[in-house]
Amino acid sequence: MKEPARYRNPDALIDIWERPSWGQWFGLSLQHLFSMFGSTVLVPILVGLNPGIALFSSGVGTLMYILITRGKIPAYMGSSFSFIVPMVALMKTTGYPGIAQGTLAVGAVYLIVALIVALVGSDWINKALPPIVVGPMVMVIGLSLAGSAAQKATVDSAGTYHWQFFAVAMATLLLTVGFNLYLRGFLSLIPILLGIVSGYLIAAMTGLVNFKPVMEAAWFQLPNFEVPILSYPLHFYWGAVVSLAPIAFVTMTEHIGHITVLNELTHRNFFEDPGLHHTLAGDGLASIIASFVGGPPVTSYGENVGVLAITWVHSVYVLIGAAVFAIIFSFVGKLSALIESIPNPVIGGISFLLFGVIASSGMRILIEKHVDFNQKRNLMIASAILVIGIGNAYLKVGQYEFSGLAVAAVLGIVLNLVLPHDDKVQ
Repeated sequence: MKEPARYRNPDALIDIWERPSWGQWFGLSLQHLFSMFGSTVLVPILVGLNPGIALFSSGVGTLMYILITRGKIPAYMGSSFSFIVPMVALMKTTGYPGIAQGTLAVGAVYLIVALIVALVGSDWINKALPPIVVGPMVMVIGLSLAGSAAQKATVDSAGTYHWQFFAVAMATLLLTVGFNLYLRGFLSLIPILLGIVSGYLIAAMTGLVNFKPVMEAAWFQLPNFEVPILSYPLHFYWGAVVSLAPIAFVTMTEHIGHITVLNELTHRNFFEDPGLHHTLAGDGLASIIASFVGGPPVTSYGENVGVLAITWVHSVYVLIGAAVFAIIFSFVGKLSALIESIPNPVIGGISFLLFGVIASSGMRILIEKHVDFNQKRNLMIASAILVIGIGNAYLKVGQYEFSGLAVAAVLGIVLNLVLPHDDKVQ
């Protein structure tokens, strides 16, 4: 369906190209900011990166995405959970320089795929990444983080078990579940943020929060940007590149899914105009920008798609406003210090739910796409991906190490392409 010039969606309260009043603009943009805030800052907290930089890179990345897609798609770019496992491993070995190169490689993969799509179309993506590959990969992303969540929820940095940690983690988990199930309206869009705030207050009452860094932080403070050459010397990390780059194909399918939902919401076809190659290029450039300032890879956010669906406000100006607010907030030193003061039990409690939801989303893909496990090939592909990925059967060649997640992704794609389709489980 080709979009007529200046087509207006009759279902939208404010359509894509329409600008709200200043008062509406302010409130609607803050709503999008709060919707993505919890997830976007949680990723750097789990990895050990600066939350302020993650906010900054998400804002700048969103502006770049809107520019590349010529202001035709209302989408927000936030920190991606899909890369947490290899990023945590890289922080222990290469530090951020390795993560930066891996993030740059992720953006490069998006740009290469965008170029191929522009030249030959997108049918090949579905052949290389069918549900039998994507579903188990998404499950691996969630389940491989289960141990990290449990550790944060039970033991301190010295490895000593504390029942108070577990109590705070479970309270945080249960409150977040309650918020997600029973809140309505705008509050239903921010259960993660509310869960973190509630858990933080409980942790503070039990003496688990150190407020000293928050009190000492300046109101205005530059984020601790990690800029190549200026912040660290250039050194090539093959292992980092190969660990993160293959996972780009998983987030790519997520990105395509979000665009499909936006097509339905806005009564348009963004695969044709501005074209899938533009949307992929915008996503890739957003990750490349993040790699040059110290942020994690970014991807389009389902939380913000949910806001669009509930409010029927599709204005791209509202998303621009949210991006600008994110950039401004990244320079508030006390905010970054407050985020970094969130104790591990709160993060662990939230992670129980978030990582489980990610894993369940992979299962949902398999169910909704009616993947037939009576076919031997499907059983073999899923089995190999799950055990190699969750077990982190990494490949080490010399000084280069490729995470189990990367190995599982590549193996899944290869097996899908070479195994026959007609064998049945006896």
